[in-house]
Amino acid sequence: MARIHTDGDRLVIRLAWWEKAAARRGDVRVPLTAVRRVTVEPDWWRALRGTHRRGICIPGKLCIGTRGHPDGEDFAAVRPGRPVVCVELWPSALFRLLAISARADPEAEATAERLRRAAPKIDRSTPWRQPLPVSEESE
Repeated sequence: MARIHTDGDRLVIRLAWWEKAAARRGDVRVPLTAVRRVTVEPDWWRALRGTHRRGICIPGKLCIGTRGHPDGEDFAAVRPGRPVVCVELWPSALFRLLAISARADPEAEATAERLRRAAPKIDRSTPWRQPLPVSEESE
């Protein structure tokens, strides 16, 4: 199962060998300065945005890989019945959202809090995940 770690000044999503094969990519690495907001989503399916692009997505079973939407791409490694740590990233990052399942609520909350403390550019204006912008809306 995918795990979120920090390695120096980087956030690392370590994937199991079978997850690497399913997602058709290696571990995900982003600088901690790219982390905008970290939240925990109790309903795994709410963490998924956009449409499946690359990897494996079996409805009701698991979703591992990239998902595309008008604002960019997300990386997801989620399973049903488990809380999801959602890491929103600033627009300059490779992905806009990293959604990774945790084993249980206490683990998800502890991981989220650890990332909030480690990331230097956290946006604390709202404690919840922001919706995707609609293409007709302007800044």
